[in-house]
Amino acid sequence: MSESSTTRAAARPTEVTDPLLWDLSAAVADAHQPDAERACASPSCAGAAWPCAAWDTAQVGLSAARPGSSATDASPTTPQRLAPAA
Repeated sequence: MSESSTTRAAARPTEVTDPLLWDLSAAVADAHQPDAERACASPSCAGAAWPCAAWDTAQVGLSAARPGSSATDASPTTPQRLAPAA
């Protein structure tokens, strides 16, 4: 297990019922943070405005990994896990 996945597992909320979905979604959200110009810093987004589609989708996954939620309940524009970088 890599150091980043070990750190991510330690930060996983106890109420998460789908750890794999949570960990994968958290990794995507971590990789798609805004830069100083409020564009996605991930090379795969090529400067797309933040929040990008990948970050929005990661938020849906983070929500769906918790009990009592579904992917349709998540609001992609409301951060569920990560605050934007300062």
